[in-house]
Amino acid sequence: MNKELLESLEILEKTKGIKKDELIDAIENSLLTACKTHFGKADNIRAIVNKTTGDLSVYAEKEVVETVQDPLTQICLDEARIRNPKYILGDIAQVPIASKEFSRIATQNAKNVIKQKLSEAERISLYNEYSALEKDITTGIVQRYVGRNLSINLGRTDAMLSESEQVRGEVFRPTERIKVYVLEVKDTTKGPRISVSRTHPDLVKRLFEAEVPDIHEGIVEIKGIAREAGSRTKMAVYSNNPEVDPVGSCVGVNGARVNAVVNELRGEKIDIINWDPNPAYLIENALSPAKVISVVADEEEKEAQVIVPDHQLSLAIGKEGQNARLAARLTGFRIDIKSETQARELGLFDEMDYDQYEEAGEAQNNYTGYEEMQTEEDYH
Repeated sequence: MNKELLESLEILEKTKGIKKDELIDAIENSLLTACKTHFGKADNIRAIVNKTTGDLSVYAEKEVVETVQDPLTQICLDEARIRNPKYILGDIAQVPIASKEFSRIATQNAKNVIKQKLSEAERISLYNEYSALEKDITTGIVQRYVGRNLSINLGRTDAMLSESEQVRGEVFRPTERIKVYVLEVKDTTKGPRISVSRTHPDLVKRLFEAEVPDIHEGIVEIKGIAREAGSRTKMAVYSNNPEVDPVGSCVGVNGARVNAVVNELRGEKIDIINWDPNPAYLIENALSPAKVISVVADEEEKEAQVIVPDHQLSLAIGKEGQNARLAARLTGFRIDIKSETQARELGLFDEMDYDQYEEAGEAQNNYTGYEEMQTEEDYH
């Protein structure tokens, strides 16, 4: 039976993630509770579970006296010497207590204590496990829709994907496996309450970290992400190694790496651009796939004046202003885009060096996900 106890504790440790020592403490406390219920107090009672053999021992520590006045805390010398002839007056004798003598109520109370301790230990174990995933991604299995929210099973517990954190248009089927970003893990009396997201920009960041070894190793850094979930994301990357192309590293051979992320995001377009410490160059890159003639950036006011060729104006602004809007979020600048004709009418510049413009356009080396779209008509 003792071996069965240890085996049961080991199974609980593996399946529930509760340490065996914590389970043993719960059993010892339950025995003390039973003693207190049965005898009225348990101050002098000790309960010990042998961690090697699984043997249970409950005993009362009683003072050896000449005349017993309190049988719960004292024992006469003659009775003590029956147990051990070496006892003398004033010694503390250990008197075994048979658990089978406990009343039914005491036993039930002990059982409840064990259940309560197990529940508390499991709650703490779950919280510790999933709080480590906060601000990271994990894989979950779709369970069911709860109203407009979605219940996601993460293994040992469920998380809630609220309507506000769902991508518009995404519909999931039960048992479907999806990646989610863990927003927050709260410790509650009923267990951890986990909130996850499919719209957070860091979901894209974590997906690329998992797909691109250079990012995981710190060679390539993701400097910024601007996202309109379900539609399009712009991501600025930088390489700490001049021999490593950050954009090419993220795209992968034949687009394998970026396509893996796009597939997980169900077709969301991803623009990957080179980050540059010069805000003018960064803004130029951020407006990709549109080509830019000139950028004048005011770092103090965080404003930028951008001039593009007439035929690139719609492409630079994007459908419903999306391209310009994402570029502004990515760079942190308020961007005012003017066409070449508009700029000339306003007197913003007199002469343009088209050779420099063409060289700058070719040097961008960005991946937009819109390589097939060369005209504003295609973009729309």
